[in-house]
Amino acid sequence: MDAIKVVDLFDLTHTRAADMLAACEYPWEALDRIKETVRAIGASLDPALYDHPQEDVWIARSASIAPTASIAGPCVIGEKTEVRPGAFLRGSILVGDGCVVGNSTELKNCILFDGVQVPHYNYVGDAILGHLAHMGAGAITSNVKGDKQPVVVHGEADYATGRKKFGAMLGDRAEIGCNSVLNPGTIVGRDSQVYPLSCVRGVIPARAICKGERGVFPRD
Repeated sequence: MDAIKVVDLFDLTHTRAADMLAACEYPWEALDRIKETVRAIGASLDPALYDHPQEDVWIARSASIAPTASIAGPCVIGEKTEVRPGAFLRGSILVGDGCVVGNSTELKNCILFDGVQVPHYNYVGDAILGHLAHMGAGAITSNVKGDKQPVVVHGEADYATGRKKFGAMLGDRAEIGCNSVLNPGTIVGRDSQVYPLSCVRGVIPARAICKGERGVFPRD
């Protein structure tokens, strides 16, 4: 069967949302809980280590935030994370430690584990990106189907999520090539790679390479 459960995709020691995610069987179950989780995490943070510049926004003092970045709450930005010029963080966002949120990148209702990089012109919405996941320049998570119907994850079986908005789930160390589109309900397994300019739908297994229209192949 498809390895698409929380335990299959993520090492929960690399996120402050570990308790919430551990209570979910499938990762998309967490999407409705991100807002309340971020607020609870923010309220528990050490004020000696985190600034609280506005309601529902907590930013690590060791983080680097460009003056032109736009940040709305609820939002937590972790230690030694870099948010570059023109980034647009528009709420219900947990960014881990040591992340890069790049120029003109937009985040919405998402969790970025520690070490995630979305460094150039990315859109990440209604999504969870595992430890050290990386999205190349221009890669996006498309989170609404063209027909506006609820998203179904297509793998060895079909998994009805009941969600109109659901972007992608990237397992730990997933690599997404430049200008790729992850269609609604895409799940990329741990240590897998998606080639640039790919249009991806469904489940990419762990340790696989998705070569766009050429198909999916074992990485080893």
